[in-house]
Amino acid sequence: MKKIIAVAALCMSVFSYGQVHLGAKAGVNLNKLDGKNFNSNFELGYQLGGFATVNFTDFLGVQGELLFNQTNTKVADNYRDVFNSAFKKGKTLNYISVPVLLRLNSEGLITVVAGPQFSFLASGNQSVLENGKKLFKKTDFAFIAGAEINIKPLTVYARYIWGFSDVSNFGGKANSQQIQAGLSLRLF
Repeated sequence: MKKIIAVAALCMSVFSYGQVHLGAKAGVNLNKLDGKNFNSNFELGYQLGGFATVNFTDFLGVQGELLFNQTNTKVADNYRDVFNSAFKKGKTLNYISVPVLLRLNSEGLITVVAGPQFSFLASGNQSVLENGKKLFKKTDFAFIAGAEINIKPLTVYARYIWGFSDVSNFGGKANSQQIQAGLSLRLF
């Protein structure tokens, strides 16, 4: 019981300090799956979601996000004969992503962000044939590094995301890579 009271007191002190901010964000993704079975070009997608930021000081903070990420990729041309007759080469993977980012210079004009991202496959644009053979794994783990320009209440951001998990269930290993850019609006 004492631990619950201590956690509640800590949460109340953070909220009363006025350093908790909520907002919405949207932007574009340039995605690719880095593996021998996939085209090595970046494909266009999008992301949409919300965030919560807790600033411990003007310099240091933490930001959690909940995003819907669309990743597009194409099966590599060297598998054309096999895959063209079975299903389309283009794939759309929809992920629910949860980044947890450390924020440096959190209340300054330029903020640097870095941290892990956990993603869960929501859908994989599957045809009838693909339902029998699942082509992609259900989770992805990645690391994010990027920067934000804060023009309160708007923020312009850019990030690079390195995937560490193998997301392919067929052929060789494939890791996701993503470039994100977008706008966020701090609601309060």
